Amino acid sequence: MNAYGATRFGRVLTAMATAMDSVGGVDYDRTVDLARWLVDNGSEGLVVTGTTGEAPTLTDDEKISLWEAVSAAVTVPVIAGSGSNDTMHSIYMTKRAKDVGVSGVLIVTPYYNRPPQSGLLAHFEVVAKASDLPVIIYDIPIRTGRKVENQTLLELIRRCPNVVALKDAAGDPATTSKLVPHLPNYFEVFSGDDGLTLPLLAIGAVGIVGVATHWAAFGYREMISSFLAGDHSRARQVNQALLASVEFESKGDAPNPIPVKALLNVLGLEVGEARLPMGSPPEYLTKEALKVFDETNTALCALGVQTAKPKKVIRG
Repeated sequence: MNAYGATRFGRVLTAMATAMDSVGGVDYDRTVDLARWLVDNGSEGLVVTGTTGEAPTLTDDEKISLWEAVSAAVTVPVIAGSGSNDTMHSIYMTKRAKDVGVSGVLIVTPYYNRPPQSGLLAHFEVVAKASDLPVIIYDIPIRTGRKVENQTLLELIRRCPNVVALKDAAGDPATTSKLVPHLPNYFEVFSGDDGLTLPLLAIGAVGIVGVATHWAAFGYREMISSFLAGDHSRARQVNQALLASVEFESKGDAPNPIPVKALLNVLGLEVGEARLPMGSPPEYLTKEALKVFDETNTALCALGVQTAKPKKVIRG
């Protein structure tokens, strides 16, 4: 139970970055440090090895070890990103996620393949039935090339009672608004697009699986709690304070998770750089990261909202 009502996984989840060492290997100790810091700074749940966690470049063993290490380090729900564009592989990884004791799994729409809706339904169904873990469906057509249509999701829910949530990164609140009235009471919609969190709350979303929540989770908690309490004016004010962070988190020359890692490094969390094909950040990004963190904190403090406490701010 959190201060503004219970949900299955919490209302502010962070799709956390994966720390890398100087040669691009997974740094498990620093990833665990990051997980604990995120929880201390407002995250109510963690998604491990999602897009921000660089899932496409991680080996199976690295993913399983990360799920195990983070689950052992924190007391909040840990969601394992166990899906891929390979159905049999997704089944295997979902079963392994069950073995290491995570709270649920995130299953992304198969990418690159661009299957028909019937293929999406069959894929999600067999993966969901591979374990009894709660399943979050991750709909992000900008990265997968395929939207999960409302009727596909509703039929999936009918067939698989452990499909309990949607991470909505489709960028189409109007379509989601047509879905929500038909969902069972236990099913939860989370914003998967930081900048659309407030509009999605307005149509029935319960929270966020975020990126800017790495450093602004308290802000998102305040925005959500204000909205749910009926203080829509304050929710809009907090949303405005978060816009600089939303704009920073993904750029044409620095897509997510490059900016996230740059900002976390500025905060002294030492998560390293993203693996190729993402690679090194552009030279300007570190200075901009510091500016965005300061601007966001100043705006939140002006509203009386708690802010993240860096380990050590790296300036200059």
